[in-house]
Amino acid sequence: MNTIPHWINGTEVTGQDTAPVFNPATGAEQAQVVLGGAADVDIAVTAASAAFETWSESSLTQRTQVMFAFRQLLVEHEEELARIISAEHGKTVDDARGEIVRGREVVEFACGLGDVLKGSFSDQVSRGIDVHNFRQPLGVVAGITPFNFPAMVPLWMHPIAIATGNTFILKPSERDPSAANFVADLYQRAGLPDGVFNVVHGGKNAVDAILTHPGIEAVSFVGSTPIAKYVHEQATSHGKRVQALGGAKNHAVVLPDADLEFAANHITAGAYGSAGERCMAVSIAVAVGDAADALVAVLERKAREVKVGPGNAPDTEMGPLVTKAAQERIENAVTTAHTQGATIVVDGRGLKVDGHEDGFFTGPSLLDHVTTEMDAYKEELFGPVLAIIRVNTLDEAIDLINANPYGNGTALFTASGEAARRFQRNIKVGMIGINVPVPVPMSYYSFGGWKDSLIGDSPIHGPEGIRFYTRPKVITTRWPQPKQQTTAGFNFPTSS
Repeated sequence: MNTIPHWINGTEVTGQDTAPVFNPATGAEQAQVVLGGAADVDIAVTAASAAFETWSESSLTQRTQVMFAFRQLLVEHEEELARIISAEHGKTVDDARGEIVRGREVVEFACGLGDVLKGSFSDQVSRGIDVHNFRQPLGVVAGITPFNFPAMVPLWMHPIAIATGNTFILKPSERDPSAANFVADLYQRAGLPDGVFNVVHGGKNAVDAILTHPGIEAVSFVGSTPIAKYVHEQATSHGKRVQALGGAKNHAVVLPDADLEFAANHITAGAYGSAGERCMAVSIAVAVGDAADALVAVLERKAREVKVGPGNAPDTEMGPLVTKAAQERIENAVTTAHTQGATIVVDGRGLKVDGHEDGFFTGPSLLDHVTTEMDAYKEELFGPVLAIIRVNTLDEAIDLINANPYGNGTALFTASGEAARRFQRNIKVGMIGINVPVPVPMSYYSFGGWKDSLIGDSPIHGPEGIRFYTRPKVITTRWPQPKQQTTAGFNFPTSS
């Protein structure tokens, strides 16, 4: 059986402890991944620290040339990487291609850092004195990333970190680890020096070692809110910068004036795409006023039309969940919702796919008459369950969303510009779509929610990524003429 090793200082590194990696479509174990701990993290930090000495002094041209080459390799090997992701995560190959493209956009942003990293200069701020500034890399930085986007989420971190002169240690999810090693190989082929990008696999031991290691300057994390809070607390207490993105409960509001066929089509894709295992998945449809009954009818039809199967089948629209435990958790959540009073309009429990009876499949579930007191509303289910809440007005929908502890993404389906403007100005959510169900920003904007969806104040990628992975220097300069006599004042200096 294949064993997936660490990648440290440009080479594969094995270990003693391992964990199984499953094929979610068959339920069979397909590989073992090495589990690292404090010693492995320390080896990676040592390699990354040594590489930083030279990489941080490399020219901006050299760094962007590596990024251009890396970007081209991602294009050339998109299909191979997509199939690796599909085999370990379960999502469709097409969906995996999509996450690679969205990750590659950040590489393209990193290719243009020459303009973004330009400093500023102020001439003659005081007599004979000029001021200028520039930004420098931090050192060794790390990323701890989730299973649901094994290529895209890391690509939201390391290209910007590396292009700004840092060295990087990635701790990917142990559930689908192979994409990280594949990317490491592409970096090496693109000309990135050994030690600049490293991969340490593992669980909590590896995470804790990253959070506490004195040689790591900053940590980027994407995952659940409880773990995001833990990461933020531990890393900041050890003097590190932290990006910590947490969970979500994303609402899509549908007004009576919306095109219900259009809205339901996009909400269905947003709810059940990637089996709902997205932090930007639509998990709550808020039906306003007279839209409710008609919307439920269209959503029911579209949920029943979703084609569930293995991710590598060409006609599959939704694959399995990532683990058996995830499958059981989602089906138990549907049962609980029914017990608490929700109406099961479409029941995905007990789905069996021909030829893949042991796979971790569950079908799309649609729940109506859900209330804010039910677990199906309060918990981040992270699966193919769409809950419908009925309200009377747009203002009631806004109040409902603002009262929710999460604030990652939201959407409004309407034909009214006035309603859209009122919604986007009054909603307390970081990323908003108007007739767009999954409003993931482009790479030149930053990604991050509000409230419990972002712990701390550092969003990811885009301009915020540049600021996170660098620190500013401001230089005040005077070049007096030879033998010029000046008098130094004992009072605090002012410009004059």
